[in-house]
Amino acid sequence: MAKLLLSLHVLVSVLFIGPVAVAVSMFPPRARAALAAGPEQATAAASVRLLHRITNVYALLGVAVPVLGVGTAQVMGVIGQPWLIVSIVLTALSAGTLLLFVVPAQQATVDALDAADPAGEDHARAERSLRLLPMTAGVFNLLWAVVVVMMVIRPGSTTGA
Repeated sequence: MAKLLLSLHVLVSVLFIGPVAVAVSMFPPRARAALAAGPEQATAAASVRLLHRITNVYALLGVAVPVLGVGTAQVMGVIGQPWLIVSIVLTALSAGTLLLFVVPAQQATVDALDAADPAGEDHARAERSLRLLPMTAGVFNLLWAVVVVMMVIRPGSTTGA
């Protein structure tokens, strides 16, 4: 049972968190292009909407990652290990970064693209949000990278790897 849960946990991590990480990273440059007047604006706007949709859908699906992770940890008997607790905290921080900073900034950009007035308040709010978005996207991705490394290295783990 442990091998099945671990396999599902890893598979779901790759399939659901990977697309979010890529979409979050690609969003800021495409958003800047979409908000700027120019020949590529329509294509960039479509990309921005698609990247925002990918972020939202795969973030929701990504809830399966910690759920399967906790189930796997229970079956493996490592639920109280410090490396796992740190990983859970980092996962929560990553989710918080996504939900509190990344998704609202993306939504502000999409709202600005949908607004009738390209020079209005929505546009200004989107540009303000885009200033911090590359950094928050980087924090989100860095937190997940640290979690992955911790899952591989498992400091203090007694599972033999």
